[in-house]
Amino acid sequence: MSWVEIDGSMGEGGGQILRTSVALAAIAGKPLRIVNIRAKRKNPGLRPQHLTAVRAIAAISGGKLEGDRVGSMELTFRPGRIKGGSFRFDVGTAGSVSLVLQALLPVMAYAEAPVRVEIRGGTDVPMAPTIDYVREVLRPLLGFLGYEFTVRVKRRGHYPRGGGIVEVEVPRPPKGFKARDFTERGRLVEARIRSHAVRLPRHVAERQARSASEVLRRELRVEPRTEIEWYEPGRDPHLGPGSGVLAWLVFEKTVMGGDSIGKKGKPAEVVGREAAEQLVEDYRTGAALDRHASDMLPVYLALAEGVSTIHGALLTSHAQTILELLKIIIDGYKYEIVEGAPGAPFKARIHGAGVKA
Repeated sequence: MSWVEIDGSMGEGGGQILRTSVALAAIAGKPLRIVNIRAKRKNPGLRPQHLTAVRAIAAISGGKLEGDRVGSMELTFRPGRIKGGSFRFDVGTAGSVSLVLQALLPVMAYAEAPVRVEIRGGTDVPMAPTIDYVREVLRPLLGFLGYEFTVRVKRRGHYPRGGGIVEVEVPRPPKGFKARDFTERGRLVEARIRSHAVRLPRHVAERQARSASEVLRRELRVEPRTEIEWYEPGRDPHLGPGSGVLAWLVFEKTVMGGDSIGKKGKPAEVVGREAAEQLVEDYRTGAALDRHASDMLPVYLALAEGVSTIHGALLTSHAQTILELLKIIIDGYKYEIVEGAPGAPFKARIHGAGVKA
């Protein structure tokens, strides 16, 4: 079988190209060579978070890697069989657990047997979806495609200490996905907020939640159901302080979310307001998918059997890059942007390749 060649500097040129390429190569059973890894970044090449992701894919799929070291600008991957089983991976830093899962989840869906992974790293860190977004927004969205899995947060990890522990289990890998339209929301079922604060006073989580609630009440005229996550001093298992908020809307046909994390010197009220305002902004576009899901779902829909249509809140550079990257690796997939433009809401039609295990 001929090698798939990927230029890691294509499009936005980030780590998402690497993670997605290796995941798709494992699923498609195609040997892969990727060059110019993260060439457009300030610190180009592989970082610990990226190493964890590609090594995790190799472990689950029985694949072989060459060039998997920090700073490497080139990587080769020869896939094997996605067998299933139990695995543990450690980023070793506060690198994002969610981004590692972004690479692993499509691969786990094609396992021959149940698969469980435990990942240690950052659960709520900058420049990545929070783990709450993964379990409360992405997970139910994938459920619409026939993909069921559980996400258990054993311990949160924040920058710079990390130390979060997340367990994900796929008891019945679907070995493929259903096509689906994400263009209509249906009836609003509920609005929810989860605000957490670890190694910090309880009022931090409460102020975050109150601020997010005020935005949703004022802007959307909804009364959210709020959850406060906090731990008594002496019973808090986390390695360092941190906080964050997820605000999400559950509809009959979709889920939309907005998240934000705290940092030193950033008022709790600002954290809560940012999460809710992001959600409101995406809601007001009329889209069925928020900005994060708009660039996560195409990977699954490209593998699905049939034609899907999405209405996304924002056509990001990430989304554009992934839509093009998929064409290089997945035979039989194609897409069209039927409405919208980069940096704006959009509608796309995705012709899935019907990839089965």
